Amino acid sequence: MIQDLFRRPLTRAAMVSLVVLLTGCSSFFNKDDGDIQGTAEKLYADAKEDMAAGGWLNAIKLLERVEGRAGGTLLAQQAQLDLAYANWKAGEKAAALSTLDRFIKLNPSSPGLDYALYLRGLVNFNDNIGFLAALSQQKLSERDQQAARDAYQSFKQLVEQFPDSKYTPDAKLRMDFTVNALADYEVHVARYYLRRGAYIAAANRAQQAITTYPQTPAIEEALYIMSRAYDKLGLAELRDDADRVLKGNFPQSRFLADGKAREDKAWWQLW
Repeated sequence: MIQDLFRRPLTRAAMVSLVVLLTGCSSFFNKDDGDIQGTAEKLYADAKEDMAAGGWLNAIKLLERVEGRAGGTLLAQQAQLDLAYANWKAGEKAAALSTLDRFIKLNPSSPGLDYALYLRGLVNFNDNIGFLAALSQQKLSERDQQAARDAYQSFKQLVEQFPDSKYTPDAKLRMDFTVNALADYEVHVARYYLRRGAYIAAANRAQQAITTYPQTPAIEEALYIMSRAYDKLGLAELRDDADRVLKGNFPQSRFLADGKAREDKAWWQLW
């Protein structure tokens, strides 16, 4: 009977049902596209090869598998760090930061903690560069600077917790750059307000730059903007105070010589 059944020609409906059944079985046994095979060490080695070749998406899949299989080991920690890096390179900033935050929270004594802090700073730092560069030739409005602040905080934590880390010297340089960029941004906005006659807003923004970033080069122009804004508002005493501080700290200031703020260029333009 069974032999006779297979000898009979299949109807069209039966053939379609058989194909669907076989396809479903194939999907069941191969649902992980083959990456379910192999030890955690083998999968990690494959992931590193993909990363070296720029195959970030495939590396992400493998590293997620490694992290699950090698849970609680140093290999799992390394896979998690590589996963964050691969997500960052693949343009998945949120996933990268989420992975790093999880690593930092769950592995406070890990030998890779300094790198995790450094990488978290880098992810936000590079995002911040694109944001600040976009200011050129655009009308200014209030913009989110959280990425820059987050980058600074990550680098600061690294420098304080791991002063001897190999990542610390570069983190210090990026901290300085970030602070100067943020200060320049504040002055950029204050200059915008001043030129449009919003003198109270200009004075307040310049004051904010001075208070928040007192040791940056941008403070010179911030003091000048404050002086000009107070002068326009008829606040002679505050104007004179700003002038006195400007002259005392920057006796050779070009703002004292030519009496005008610089042209409205991007924060990174020096001339």
